[in-house]
Amino acid sequence: MKKYKALKTNRLPFSWCPGCGINIVTMHLAKYFEDNDFTNKNTSIISGIGCSGRFAGYFNMDTMHTTHGRAIPIAEGLKLSNPKLNIVVVSGDGDLLSIGLSHLIHTARRNTNIKVICLNNSIYAMTGGQTSPSTPKNKITTTSPQGNPFKFINAYEIVCKPFNRLYARLTPLTKKLFYKALDFAFKTTNFSFIEIVFPCYENDLRRYGGKNPMNALRTFSKAYSEKGITNKLENKQLGIIKNYE
Repeated sequence: MKKYKALKTNRLPFSWCPGCGINIVTMHLAKYFEDNDFTNKNTSIISGIGCSGRFAGYFNMDTMHTTHGRAIPIAEGLKLSNPKLNIVVVSGDGDLLSIGLSHLIHTARRNTNIKVICLNNSIYAMTGGQTSPSTPKNKITTTSPQGNPFKFINAYEIVCKPFNRLYARLTPLTKKLFYKALDFAFKTTNFSFIEIVFPCYENDLRRYGGKNPMNALRTFSKAYSEKGITNKLENKQLGIIKNYE
């Protein structure tokens, strides 16, 4: 594993499951921070609850691991108290799009200059693979054995579109698209939302016949087409919707 200055080397290796997309996203963000001089003097990461809750603790800077659903208001408070800081929220769909959804919507509405990275594996992965707000309709989970009967929450439609905020959707394997989205996000003083979609192998795919986590991630990613910078994204498309008020 390559070691970046942005990471706490004494805490490596990561504690996430082998082949989990969070491992890859962490390394991508650490490299981006190092390449762009994001350090403990100018940047802070806030994380919520769930698998992604461990994210902030690996970075060599002042970070906060918050209570369930409260990463956004704490990040917003930190930004208001020190506007010069780069504030990055990294949390999961079960944290940001459920108990934390009202905070997310109102922070986007207020256009607070924070950058939100949503690690979306479409289930409550840490607690057993239950249906989450972003679980696709008809998907089988531990709490929807007959298939999820409800429509999933579309983060772009609810959080970004009403207020013309930057939105990006990508996978852990689309590294260049991730860096491009981060470039756009940090070059603006607007709220920005980056959604990284990937499967949970241990508490989802493995239960239903999956054999290899990295193969599962590659297969999942190939189901998406990449559009680059665009004005519209369908459910199985990756890209950046660069809207500002």
